[in-house]
Amino acid sequence: MDGEHSALSGVERERERLPPIYNSSPPAGLGRGAKQPFPSLGTFISTLSQRRDMAGRGLAGGIMGNLTGNHGLRHGRELPPICSNVRQKHRLSIDTLPPEVKAPFPSDPIIPLRTKTTKEFQEDMERALQSGDWREVREFYLTTFDSFIEINAAFKREANGLFNTIEDSGVNTKFVNAVYDALLNTPQDIQKSVLKGIINSLLREWKGTSTYVIYAHLLRQIAALSEADHHFLVHWFKKLSARRFRQLVERLLQFISTRLFPAEPDEFPPLSKCAWWIPSATKVLSLFNAANSVSSPPIMSFTDFYNITLEHIDFMEDYRSWQNYGNSNRFSFCQFPFILSTVVKKAIIQKDSEQQMISQARQSLVSKVSRRQRVDMNLLFLNIKVRRAQLLSDSLDELTRKRCDLKKKLRVTFVGEAGLDMGGLTKEWFLLLVRQIFHTDYGMFTYMKDSRCHWFSSWKCDNYSEFQLVGTLMGLAVYNSIALDIHFPLYCYRKLLTPPTVPCDQNALVGMANATLDDLQQIMPELAHGLGELLSYEGNVEEDFYLTFQVFQEEMGVVKSYNLKPGGDKIPVTKQNRKEYVQLYVDFLLNKSIYKQFAAFYHGFHSVCASDALMLLRPEEVEMLVCGSPELDMSALQKAAQYEGYSKTDATVRCFWDVVLAFPLELQKKLLHFATGSDRVPVGGMADLNFKIAKIDVPTDWLPISHTCFNQICLPPYRTRKELKQKLTIAISNAEGFGLE
Repeated sequence: MDGEHSALSGVERERERLPPIYNSSPPAGLGRGAKQPFPSLGTFISTLSQRRDMAGRGLAGGIMGNLTGNHGLRHGRELPPICSNVRQKHRLSIDTLPPEVKAPFPSDPIIPLRTKTTKEFQEDMERALQSGDWREVREFYLTTFDSFIEINAAFKREANGLFNTIEDSGVNTKFVNAVYDALLNTPQDIQKSVLKGIINSLLREWKGTSTYVIYAHLLRQIAALSEADHHFLVHWFKKLSARRFRQLVERLLQFISTRLFPAEPDEFPPLSKCAWWIPSATKVLSLFNAANSVSSPPIMSFTDFYNITLEHIDFMEDYRSWQNYGNSNRFSFCQFPFILSTVVKKAIIQKDSEQQMISQARQSLVSKVSRRQRVDMNLLFLNIKVRRAQLLSDSLDELTRKRCDLKKKLRVTFVGEAGLDMGGLTKEWFLLLVRQIFHTDYGMFTYMKDSRCHWFSSWKCDNYSEFQLVGTLMGLAVYNSIALDIHFPLYCYRKLLTPPTVPCDQNALVGMANATLDDLQQIMPELAHGLGELLSYEGNVEEDFYLTFQVFQEEMGVVKSYNLKPGGDKIPVTKQNRKEYVQLYVDFLLNKSIYKQFAAFYHGFHSVCASDALMLLRPEEVEMLVCGSPELDMSALQKAAQYEGYSKTDATVRCFWDVVLAFPLELQKKLLHFATGSDRVPVGGMADLNFKIAKIDVPTDWLPISHTCFNQICLPPYRTRKELKQKLTIAISNAEGFGLE
């Protein structure tokens, strides 16, 4: 909506810090904006296009009637600015604005008064539905959608009232929703009248333009609004109901998918004539993503913004374009990483690393040949040879000696054991190392019982190479598609992306992510609760808590004190400075006290996964790449399962799946952990597990056996479902520490 009463000074005062909407512009304040007809209108247009299948003819079927002919576009017309005094960017001449806005520009236009209420409109609709007389409803829609000014008049709570706040759009959203919901139940001539009004507002000429074309133009106008306008829209979008918000996001995703892969070749104008469709839709989608990010809690999961159809495009070409042109005006999906699924991002990281690996291998081969030396094919692999009795020290020595080969394909050999590594030995090496490193007796990591996660021990030493080994292991696991059974808090992965690429300056700090009380809650919930009570305490903080800006930590049985700021042991904590105390305390625990440990860990991880693609990842996505997804789908596992000695129709196999599918989630996780060594699923889904059920010819009083290195479970030929359930439950519930081969 028009809403041109906000002054620029008000805009500047209200500007808040937001996450970047999309990578092509810096994370500055987003814009400010208009009253909000766009979500409902956009939804309406897209909904009409969806209903084409119901009518069975044309792009929008019977709803659109004769509007479905010519796809040609005419001269564009810009939406009026949301805030008239804000300097507009990428905007056409004032001559392109509608006359009713252009006339008084830049002064405020006078909006006519409209008094129709939501209740009155709903009563009009009720009468029309009962009597079949739609004249009053038709007149309302014809008048309302005649121009932008009339839209403002109908839906602004105060037609000519001032507004300059992100908190209130000034739009009667209840009325907007009622008018939108009712529109889909009106006769087709009313629907077409609304569409014509929208067309007349967006295009100079109308010749049978399709709903997709109208929607595309609307998206282009929204995308072209100034940053100030976008700032308003982001904050107003987050006030939509969850249902409306999700509906709009899904429409935008569907629009992008349909443009990429149309059902009919002639469904749209040639791509050369509408190359701006997908960039416009993606930029508008980024506004919703920003609105979702600043909402607490988020309105939708970040995974709901993924467009799965992008897994079927040449995403490496898109990635290379992004690398070459960066955040310039040349569009690429990598500028908007929220739309790319973890599957795509993992594939980009792996292919990017493979290119680096191939380059390194080629250099090694050329060097050998040029010196007339015999070429050994082992040059193509990262060959790790370890003794089981000295697993940790041998692994550390091997990875240190061969740090130039980390991007090569991993191949593991256990000294004194015959066998070729076809993947099983590699996975066993990871499993054994992780168990040893994270064992509480080893002391590198502390297990937090309350949060059920590991955190870095703060003990000081002269050599932090073992922490670098853990980081390298995590990087190798991502590169070699091995899901690790490790439990770091999400904050750890945020630190890994701070920054996402290793700084050129070797003295630059790494892993120093901004730490909050919520981050501490993930790791030390009891301490976080206590600090929260300190912040909300109403009494005398200084006398009742008797704290100073000094903290104490136990390290290897010795209690040591640390000042949170210079002279902190002499500075009392008061009601006035307690926020500073909590912030410094949290930062000390999560950053400064473990800096050397985490820096080594950070550099180990990035020594393998050094890729620009890491800039595309969220912390949650890094966790999924390292550990897999927590979402279990046992039906998908059943479909992908392989069999050895059994077939899927054998009685034992049928009983197995009957039992497993009926298991509660906790037992399903235990089964997956029993069979694979982790209760999480690879990013590619259950099919990537290569899960196998094998027959073992032993008495049926035996328990099932698993080979975690091969994701295999071995079942004796149990005769009944009851017997199988009993033996399987015992095995998976008591497998920790023994019984895994």
